[in-house]
Amino acid sequence: MKAVILMFDSLNRHLLPPYGETFVEAPNFARLARRTVTFDNCYAGSLPCMPARRELHTGRHNFLHRGWGPLEPFDDSMPELLKDAGVHAHLASDHPHYWEDGGATYHTRFRTWEFFRGQEGDPWKGVVGQGDTLRRQDAVNRRYLDTEARHSQTRTVDAGLHFLETNVDADDWLLQLELFDPHEPFFSADRFRERYPDNGSGFDWPSYQKVTESGELVEQARNAYAALVSQCDHSLGRVLDFFDDHALWTDTLLIVNTDHGFLLGEHGWWAKSVQPWFTELVHLPLFVWDPRIGRAGSRCDALVQTTDLAPTVLGFFGLEPPPDVQGFDLAAVQRGEKARTGALFGIHGGHVNVTDGRYVYLRASAEPANAPLDEFTLMPTHMRSRFAVDELANWEPADPFTFTKGLRTMRVPAQTSWLNPWRHGTLLFDLATDPGQETPIADDETELRMLALLVRLMRENDAPPSQFARLGLPATGDPGPQHLLVRDQADRAAALAEPLPPLEELPGTATTPLAELLLDPAARAVLQRFLPDLVHTELLSAPADVSLFDLARRAVIPGTTLRRAARELAAGRTP
Repeated sequence: MKAVILMFDSLNRHLLPPYGETFVEAPNFARLARRTVTFDNCYAGSLPCMPARRELHTGRHNFLHRGWGPLEPFDDSMPELLKDAGVHAHLASDHPHYWEDGGATYHTRFRTWEFFRGQEGDPWKGVVGQGDTLRRQDAVNRRYLDTEARHSQTRTVDAGLHFLETNVDADDWLLQLELFDPHEPFFSADRFRERYPDNGSGFDWPSYQKVTESGELVEQARNAYAALVSQCDHSLGRVLDFFDDHALWTDTLLIVNTDHGFLLGEHGWWAKSVQPWFTELVHLPLFVWDPRIGRAGSRCDALVQTTDLAPTVLGFFGLEPPPDVQGFDLAAVQRGEKARTGALFGIHGGHVNVTDGRYVYLRASAEPANAPLDEFTLMPTHMRSRFAVDELANWEPADPFTFTKGLRTMRVPAQTSWLNPWRHGTLLFDLATDPGQETPIADDETELRMLALLVRLMRENDAPPSQFARLGLPATGDPGPQHLLVRDQADRAAALAEPLPPLEELPGTATTPLAELLLDPAARAVLQRFLPDLVHTELLSAPADVSLFDLARRAVIPGTTLRRAARELAAGRTP
């Protein structure tokens, strides 16, 4: 038995030909759909990158207990389980987060692995004085990726094909060919960029914030993303060619997937993580060819998730998933033997979300403090750093969870973050009438039903008591009308969702650093009126040059507050 997982990062389902009309040239994705089962109702689980990969390894959610971090000592890793059973698991990737503190235990679960450097400001090539920020380092790296052959994506696919060529006649192996693209920055080879209009601005790396750029720049970023997807499509074609040329369709499992999407101006946002997890981010493309089923050119509308991939691969090789795995073998799903009634997804400290396939419920925190919030871990690292000494000063041992194999973890109070779902409010959408999630609904009966589903799934995932408290939910017993939040939070949600005014319509005080304004007693009084909590809390850890406009772009304050505060500051009036 043989298996190939071709994984992309930040691949948008709604821009691929098998999922509808699109301006993106991606004929190989259409070709893929003809050879596989296209899943129409696949959802993300834990977000973003490494939390999603923990699910890929373990088949269970990450985000209720921990943020971005490594595999834990008690985690069962799918590639390692294969390795222990005599299946050679190989990873070829250019995903830079594997090299960081928060991803350091994933690639070593494979029997062999290889990496290709240079993506997204990867601290790769050293040029003194030119790589002191992520974007400046990325500019350095691009000098060494100046041809299609040298592009990180190309070299990674070359390596994956080399593994296939070397082992095509062998048995019992898994190749995880994992591409960082089309993750930002949208840097692609020339021949793919030439397929799309280019205004010469070079804008291919939007920040994680609300859209304030011109329509011309938004179009430029979308075209840059499309070009990179077209390059990904070419790489997919190379893999499909190998399957065709070597008749791998007879005995080789193929999974083509992604971890999440990327907002390209939809809902007035760029990127991910800061805003609610809209459908463009979590409703994912998934294609599977499984020789056990033998279905090609068909579609499956069953509700599935990232957590299903580990048990699918294990089942394909004849291995029973460990008892902690909560996903389903997709072969059993296609045969109608397994089905889920809801899919849980989210980011640690953000909305906790659930869908039944029609309705999507995004539950915000009940109070502005977004607390209590804890990290439960035995591997205290963040994305690019270890936990700081002051973070660990007050850790306490937590009782074992059902999946920690009797081990007590560290319970560490989570860092204060600008990510706060309370500001966005609790949201409910009906995908049958509003597939783009443009208009939230307020329906108490539906909210209560979705709330019951959410609570059930949280309990099945052994969510800590602090998560129930943060969301204003009962840890035991049934939720009732007293737990509903959509109507109570609707006005705030609507205010924060409004588009921001163009910067040229605002006075200069909108971009004046708040640290500078706070030195003026009159200005401080205005800020105290409009931002009473921020003056004493978040601004203490904010960058020194942050402005009112920055706060609005990051959805810390709504556009109405931005307008009024900036004008009052400009007028020099105090209340």
